[in-house]
Amino acid sequence: MEPRSRRRPLRIVVPSRNDPLLKKLTAGVGGPLGRHTAPGIVSPGFFTIARVLILLTTAAAVMAVLVKTPCRSGGWSVPGHFYAACYSDWPVLFESRSLSEGVVPFLTPGSVFEYPVLLGLLAGGAALLVPAGGDPAARALAYFDLNAALAVLAWLATVMATLRMTNRRPWDAAMVAVAPAMILSVFINWDIWAVLLATMGMLAFARDRPVAAGVLIGLGTALKLYPVLILGAVLVLALRTLRLRPALLAFGAAAAAWLVVNLPFMLSDFTGWRYFLTYTEERPAGFSSVWFAWNLMAGRLGAAEAGPEAINFWAWFLFAAACAGIALLTLTAKRRPRLAQLAFLIVAAFILANKVYSPQFVLWLIPLAALARPRWADFLAWQFFEVLHWWAVWMYLGALTSGGDARHNIEAAYYVWAVAGHVLATAFLMARIVTDILYPEEDPVRRRGVDDPQGGPFNGAPDRWVLRRGPTADQVP
Repeated sequence: MEPRSRRRPLRIVVPSRNDPLLKKLTAGVGGPLGRHTAPGIVSPGFFTIARVLILLTTAAAVMAVLVKTPCRSGGWSVPGHFYAACYSDWPVLFESRSLSEGVVPFLTPGSVFEYPVLLGLLAGGAALLVPAGGDPAARALAYFDLNAALAVLAWLATVMATLRMTNRRPWDAAMVAVAPAMILSVFINWDIWAVLLATMGMLAFARDRPVAAGVLIGLGTALKLYPVLILGAVLVLALRTLRLRPALLAFGAAAAAWLVVNLPFMLSDFTGWRYFLTYTEERPAGFSSVWFAWNLMAGRLGAAEAGPEAINFWAWFLFAAACAGIALLTLTAKRRPRLAQLAFLIVAAFILANKVYSPQFVLWLIPLAALARPRWADFLAWQFFEVLHWWAVWMYLGALTSGGDARHNIEAAYYVWAVAGHVLATAFLMARIVTDILYPEEDPVRRRGVDDPQGGPFNGAPDRWVLRRGPTADQVP
């Protein structure tokens, strides 16, 4: 019997060699890293990749704080926090939802909150840490600073979780660390916590721990809805490989975790618990959604505006149609798509079809983009339009609430163009990922025998159910 061979260190992918954009940008500093070096094998000393990513994230977090400086020094008030582009939900909700008075959503009788249970508990629990009494503006600032500090910790953990899923491409996690839209939007709301739980769930699944993955995704869904969409990618991959047990375990664990958080409040105060659902169903089109842009321009086009009922129907119809198309793509592609590719497509389709798009929703896609399409040119082009939209929405809201001179405000038509830029840029990234699925030899992740670093039980699995003629990739000699 031969002795088991020891696992050797992997040579990691060097961005200056592998990425076309970064390769060109290094020309002024001596060119790409030499081909005789051995990254991943030779010790880098103190500056390991993980430590460099922590430093990058910390520097980006400092920049994110600087973006909020006008409001931190002058307060959050209408329309100033829009014109200064430093708006945050935290101090606004601290006052308007009576969090400053000790109200904890879902625990305080009679309280209502337009977010899911776990987010309400997080918001109310953080408010209890702010000292009582004193100047209301100072307490609101303390609440913002406390949430910002916790958000930075979640951001760092998200970067590290992404790093652990990249296999031979650890530098791809730098996209999460320094993404411009992350810097601008991370302190708007609590979405970074849902991003962390979703990313940790994907990491658990990548390590073939479907129960832990389901628990984390279930907790993330109790905080924001989108993490549950990742299970859609798990489902279609389970159908293609017919490895159903990991999918069933993940779905069951997610449902159990979600129920553990929600069931006590469903039983004690069902009306308060379902307020989030009724509020979402009955609200009109939210800012920056395609539906809001349509209603904004409908009068000029001589068309009818879309009401909440019509938007609800068409939003879910379009999302369902997109999911059906993604499932068909998965089952007909000559090579099984990667989990991160499918997760990005599903979440992006949900964002584009949804009746609401807040600027911080871009955080949902950033780790998925780093794993699904790790090319800096495409990533930065998408980020450019997201930053453009981020600025336009604040200028539009400032115009909407100021009542000031129209010459100082952005016109609705320019705001609609910014929304269109965000939509088209997201669709462009989706198209690039679909191209990688249809032509897997172009996928930058699938090099040197790598199949699906985030696939867990599906990584390297043979095809069992494919809707295509001719052999699939794993059947070709």
